[in-house]
Amino acid sequence: MVKLATARESRMYGPGRGRTRAEYINAGLYLFATVVLGSGFGAQFSLEPRSSLVLMLIALALIIVVNVHDLVAHLAGIDFRLPLMELDTQLAFVEFAVPLVQALGSLLFFLGILILFVEEGKGYVYFRFEKHALNMLIAGPVLWVLGSIHNSCQIYERADGHVQILQQSVQLPFLIGSTLFMVGGILNSQEQTGLSRHGMGLLGSSWVWLGISGSLLFFMGGFTNVIKVFKMQQINVLRLEKLRGGAQERLIQEREGQVPLIPDEERRKIEAEAARTLAAPKPPTPYKDVLLGHT
Repeated sequence: MVKLATARESRMYGPGRGRTRAEYINAGLYLFATVVLGSGFGAQFSLEPRSSLVLMLIALALIIVVNVHDLVAHLAGIDFRLPLMELDTQLAFVEFAVPLVQALGSLLFFLGILILFVEEGKGYVYFRFEKHALNMLIAGPVLWVLGSIHNSCQIYERADGHVQILQQSVQLPFLIGSTLFMVGGILNSQEQTGLSRHGMGLLGSSWVWLGISGSLLFFMGGFTNVIKVFKMQQINVLRLEKLRGGAQERLIQEREGQVPLIPDEERRKIEAEAARTLAAPKPPTPYKDVLLGHT
């Protein structure tokens, strides 16, 4: 789950005034999904534990929708021209990779829960499917951790300090929460080794408690993200650093018919070399040459 479009000069969450509303809805929908996910883990201790799987499936479906929406919003900022990602490392490894990896992780987690839900309801015992389900409960959080690490790699050198604190307050809970889900899946898989259980019996107490803790951290990150989005929408000046020299700048130049003949990287190298040449001290003139010049 990422909210990086606010860091860009142009955001593509929707046309005109609907853009702000769409971003609020996107942030609020994710926050609601974390509440449902935590409720699903908590319902494991209720009289109807099977309902917990339904809540988890709903929450994971919402998380998938939010991440896909983020991915589309980021790509819309460059008119879905994927080759432009070669010019912008941040766009390729963060704004494109993070929501894609997070969505795939949520999908794997969703499929793992769905398999257990079907087997619990119909009473089927397919040990091969159950093994795949346990592996999916590990693979999904592993992708979440990977996406959270990528998301933490974005650096803004001249960003407003308050906004940077909000960014870190969003990223760290997601990273720690994803790690708890991953550890819970690994411990649960080890606990079920050698036991003849199926359906919801495959979900151990350690997985449930670590899932509750991870959901709480996801809620904290989602709540902080709502605050960050609100702050970014209320200010009149861009307090996050504009990302220059990348895909968006090249796209703007192409739209205005001002595509440079020299690529940006080569132009920057030429300018840096010229600056070093001008800054280099000139060698002193020998005294003999000075006297000859005067004569």
